[in-house]
Amino acid sequence: MDRTIADLVASTDGGDPAAAAALFAALYRELHQLARRELARRGGDLSLGATTLLHEAYLDMSGREGAAFPDRPRFMGYAARVMRSLIVDHARRRQATKRGGAFEITALETGDDIALVPAAGLDDLSAALDHLEAVDARLALVVDLKFFCGFSFVEIAAMQGVTDRTVQRDWEKARLFLLQALRRDELAG
Repeated sequence: MDRTIADLVASTDGGDPAAAAALFAALYRELHQLARRELARRGGDLSLGATTLLHEAYLDMSGREGAAFPDRPRFMGYAARVMRSLIVDHARRRQATKRGGAFEITALETGDDIALVPAAGLDDLSAALDHLEAVDARLALVVDLKFFCGFSFVEIAAMQGVTDRTVQRDWEKARLFLLQALRRDELAG
């Protein structure tokens, strides 16, 4: 492929649908690996495969009007948000009483609070992430890239052009925000 990722991102931002497809194809292997890693953390209860998740994400992303990707981190963050919503939707369907599903999402090992999110809490987590994005989009992007895509702090830092320590601080701020939001919802509910 002659075109660089940066060229594809610029063309996609300009509204070129062929460039959007080429960008997705160029990053397909990396996105597939991320989907596979994320689903592996979910355990054996999930009936959704990495290829299926990735293809559903592509269909969702290609069908949206006005989606702009000014740079690679934003494209990856957007892909992460789409995958997150697909995982949440899948969990909702599996959790439905008529289906009798039991689905849990686990995070990378953080040593405490957000290590396990039961299916019943996915709606609350998704709402809290949406609220975090409205308050601080950079923090929400770090959560999407770390929690849902499985990137390391070093990888996220390289994508964003900051130090890994900055990403770690952002991760901690985001976790605290989400914990407070989830506890507030728990007390209100």
